[in-house]
Amino acid sequence: MKKMNNKGYTDKRQIEIIPAIDIIEGKCVRLTKGDYGTKKVYNEDPLEVARQFEDHGIKRLHVVDLDGAKAGHIINYRTLEKIAGKTNLVIDFGGGLKTSEDLRIAFESGAQMVTGGSIAVKNPEEFTSWITKYGAEKIILGADVKDRKIAVSGWQEDTTEELIPFVKKYREKGIEKVICTDISKDGMLEGPATELYREMMAEIPGLYLIASGGVSSIEDIEKLQEAGIPAVIFGKAIYEGRISLKELERFA
Repeated sequence: MKKMNNKGYTDKRQIEIIPAIDIIEGKCVRLTKGDYGTKKVYNEDPLEVARQFEDHGIKRLHVVDLDGAKAGHIINYRTLEKIAGKTNLVIDFGGGLKTSEDLRIAFESGAQMVTGGSIAVKNPEEFTSWITKYGAEKIILGADVKDRKIAVSGWQEDTTEELIPFVKKYREKGIEKVICTDISKDGMLEGPATELYREMMAEIPGLYLIASGGVSSIEDIEKLQEAGIPAVIFGKAIYEGRISLKELERFA
């Protein structure tokens, strides 16, 4: 296994696997293409789900406050607090983080990293100040994309921001980690946007790209690893039984 070189994460290396827990009203849910009308509850207790991941060697967790994403401020911080307090998982948290107060609550509730998406488009000065204050290890850029353009506000709102120039702009401001979700793939279980991720890796040297959306099988994860993608977020494939927790152990 090769490690990162100074040209970026293009060497073949073990991909970091990051299961996702999306939360509405304190419950573990999944949406399809970001449509709240497609909500499906998979577990009433996200902590139980998180513990199952940890029991199978998982180290990282991506937690999304879908209520917060819709409302524009953090809401499900108590659920974050519970997961962080009762597991040893390294948690990145996103959804509705718009102010320094939202960040304070997220970090105090146990998040080790936070993801900012809408804020990076609508208030770039504020988001840039977070990078300066907390550092690139704690701030992740969320780049949710539809037809190669950034979407915000829980994917309810389109923008004119082109994906690669948008990410490049924040790379120049110090961002190292980017979660890129192809909305057209999300929840569809039809495979991730691997070619798009290859292009991003080629265009933006040194990027720690976290692929998100569309993963349907272990084979999809293997293909992303073969493409040199550093990390992947997925959820529905686990909840629908397409990927077993046992299968993930070799990546963990």
